[in-house]
Amino acid sequence: MSIELKEASKVVRGIAHIKPVSLRLETGHFNVLLGQTGAGKTSLIKLMAGLDPLASGQIFMDGEDVSKLNTQKRNISLVHQFFVNYPHMTVFDNIASPLRVAGMAKSEIEGRVQEAADILQLSPMLKRRPQELSGGQQQRTALARAIAKESRAVFLDEPLANLDYKLREELREQLPELFAGRGAVVVYATSEPEEALLLGGHTALMDDGVVTQFGPTAEIYRSPATLAAARVFSDPPINAAEITKTGDQATLHSGVAWTMQGAAASLPDGAYTVAIRPHHVLPQQSGPEDVALSGVVHVTELSGSESSAHFQMGADSWVSLAHGVHPYEVGEDHRFFMDPRKAFYFAPDGSFVA
Repeated sequence: MSIELKEASKVVRGIAHIKPVSLRLETGHFNVLLGQTGAGKTSLIKLMAGLDPLASGQIFMDGEDVSKLNTQKRNISLVHQFFVNYPHMTVFDNIASPLRVAGMAKSEIEGRVQEAADILQLSPMLKRRPQELSGGQQQRTALARAIAKESRAVFLDEPLANLDYKLREELREQLPELFAGRGAVVVYATSEPEEALLLGGHTALMDDGVVTQFGPTAEIYRSPATLAAARVFSDPPINAAEITKTGDQATLHSGVAWTMQGAAASLPDGAYTVAIRPHHVLPQQSGPEDVALSGVVHVTELSGSESSAHFQMGADSWVSLAHGVHPYEVGEDHRFFMDPRKAFYFAPDGSFVA
């Protein structure tokens, strides 16, 4: 099973929400749409699901042109970040609803509902109504409905966004197993790079209605094709600054310099952009290759077991993300250390060069 888009686009009141995109999504793994809010993830899902019309191009499901078919005829399931369940129905009836619409036999409906309920630990709750469930149980009900339907494609539009941390972690671990071996193309939209990495599979990076890069998730993370792709795949935002390369030396506008290695050292002299993820900029030196930086801390945050510091270094604003609790003082100058071996280099047009 596959979904293939050929120059598919979406235009609303003359504004392009999805610019022509060609993409092939297949079964056997999660297909992740990763991008910030407003990047076009939901718009692309609506196109594939048949909820919005194409402005141009075609969409194929398993080789069949479904561009003009409505949602029902595409045999898909859609799970939103909001708990979309029928409030007047029991959990059983919510899961069974698409099967009844399809005219399935009662015995088969009961079998499929029970199987899905068992997988998602909902069996004791089948007689309850949605208002009697927790948020996690309501989202499990929506997922169970998608599993029971045995659709050709399952679209999960930030399905864990409104759950608390513990439930998100639990369901995130379970999701790949829930859909494994079911033969459906699974498309999962998220704005969280960490979530994309945990789900694995293949990822399409999205920015302003454009798919900027697509491929195996880990490969894209390690090798972003553009500065825009590197920015999408970093949370907190990737540190980026202009440098001047002379010989094998890279120099920031602030005067900080280091020796470039490998392919970077062979680049022609000139202006480039260096980009490095915040967890490679630390408040203590971790190796002899580290480059010392100094900047004034203007924001500091403590999240779980990690500390982040936003600091100003000349004209550049940088972020450090480190394990543990660190005694940053807002307004004070602080020393940080960058590992240049983890840096990416981009040409002035944003394309990856080393």
